[in-house]
Order: sequence, then C-alpha cells, then structure tokens
Amino acid sequence: MKKIVIATRKSKLALWQSEYIKAELLKHYPDMVIELKTFSTKADKILDVPLAKIGGKGLFTKELEIALENKEADIAVHSLKDVPVEFEEGFVLAALTKRFDPRDAFLSEKYASITDLPNGAIIGTTSLRRRMELKLLRPDIELKDLRGNINTRIAKLKAGEYDAIILAATGVQKLQIEDEVKYFTPISIDEMIPSMGQATLGIETLDNPELVEILSVLHDKNAEIESTIERSFVHTLEGGCQVPIGVKATILDENSVDVRAIVGMPDGSEYVQEDIKINIDDYKTAGQALAQTFIDQGAKELLERAEKVAFQ
Repeated sequence: MKKIVIATRKSKLALWQSEYIKAELLKHYPDMVIELKTFSTKADKILDVPLAKIGGKGLFTKELEIALENKEADIAVHSLKDVPVEFEEGFVLAALTKRFDPRDAFLSEKYASITDLPNGAIIGTTSLRRRMELKLLRPDIELKDLRGNINTRIAKLKAGEYDAIILAATGVQKLQIEDEVKYFTPISIDEMIPSMGQATLGIETLDNPELVEILSVLHDKNAEIESTIERSFVHTLEGGCQVPIGVKATILDENSVDVRAIVGMPDGSEYVQEDIKINIDDYKTAGQALAQTFIDQGAKELLERAEKVAFQ
C-alpha cells in the first residue's frame, strides 16, 4: 500500500491521536502517503445530553466505521475506552498502541486535590463510573454534568461553573494544557479505577490481511494483555462504554498482572470491588473469570439498576 487515509474525529485530541499514528507509521514507512479525513460522530453532535442517556453502542465510532465501509478511509483511530467490546462483522481491531497515562485527573483553579475540596463542592463529570467513584471518596460533594471537548470543559471550569472537574489525564497531557489550570493532579488508581482501555489507542480497519500486517508495527503486546483482560471483563458483564464499571489491569513483571475492578450504582450507594493478582499466561481468560465472581455477587442486577437510574 502506497497510501493510507485515516478517519478521525475533529476534536483537537482526536486529531492529535491521528497525527501521532501517522508519525509512528512514517517512522516505519517513510515513503507512504498518509492523509487525515475528519468526521463528526453522534457523540460530537449531541452535546446537551449525558452520553449514558443517548445510549447505544459506538457513539464515538460508528461514523468512522461507515467511512471505512464506504472506502472513504482505510483506518480509524479511536480511544480504546470508546470502542465497543464487540465488533460488527468485517471489522477488526488491527493494532493497540503503547499505553499512555491511564489515570483520571483532578483539575481545579482553587483546590489541589479531592481531599481539599470543601463540603458540598461541585465537581463536573458526566461519566457514571467517575460519579460512582467520586461519591465513594466524597459522599458530600455535588456532581454536575460536563460535556464538550477538553478545551470546552476547562473553559467551563475557569468560568467558575465547577469547583473541580475530572478528565482523563492522558488527554490533557497530549494537548500539553496542564498549565491552563492552577491544579492538575492525576488521581492514583488506588483511589479511582479507570475505564477499560483508558489511554490506549485502538486502530480499526476492515478485515484486510495486508493492511493488518502493515499496522502490526504499531502493536504493543503489553497493551494487548492489559486491554484483553479489561475488555473481556466488561464484555462478560455485558456492560457498554457508558456504564459505571472501572477496570484496570497492570502488568507487574514478566509473570504477573494486577487487576482491579469496581461495579456499582452511580451514587456510590452500592458497589462490588475486587483487586486480584493473576498469572500473565492467563490473560485471555482472566477478565471473564473475574467478571464471573462479580456476577456471583449480583453485579449484573446492579448494572441493570444503575442503567435505569442513568436514563431517568
């Protein structure tokens, strides 16, 4: 292949990610022509409704898949956390990049951390997972919806609409805008377990062996191991991208992986949480096995109720 067209969303972060993939490919294939083509997804167009209420799979990916299908583009670059755990026939996840910083981050103009927030402080986030975990850390805080791209969210914080907001650390770091707010503090995974695949980029294509082979230079085995555990955990629980599930696999050494997971109600009133160590050789089955222990503790019923609350 002499030319590759990358389908990407129009946000600054999506463009950064696609430019990053382009640069990485050019390191291996300097003579290749690589172009970016931008598209708007459902999640980009509906900005006044929380994502969980819009519902459906592929809020950030569907339009890019249509572009692949129509041969308008060859590959699509996604944040893996937004990629549904099941692919429609004919599509494949061809490569996963080396993971960036997977943590959530606390941003505020006035307070250095969640602990420092005054009683009843207002935190901006629309993610049901973040809501649940924040309520477990600080039951007294008030949560307020927050949509829009990273720059829009930071502008709302600076305008005084929130005492603090929670974003994925990696997005802020990639755009190099940590200094735009007084306090940018990544939150320890001990305090907030991220969503599946957070800070990993997934490259989607049609099932084309030649293209998959070309993209294999981008693939990171550690990211594959961690995301396989995380995605199979969510898949077994039948949870989508917009449900209160946190799961993070962390490779500790060549033999073992730490896996942390939490499922619960968005208000933190009920939850199931586990932290286990597994043998790295079991990574293909570990997520499913852990999910089964959650199901045995009533996690599926919990998620059904959580979804009903979210859609009200």
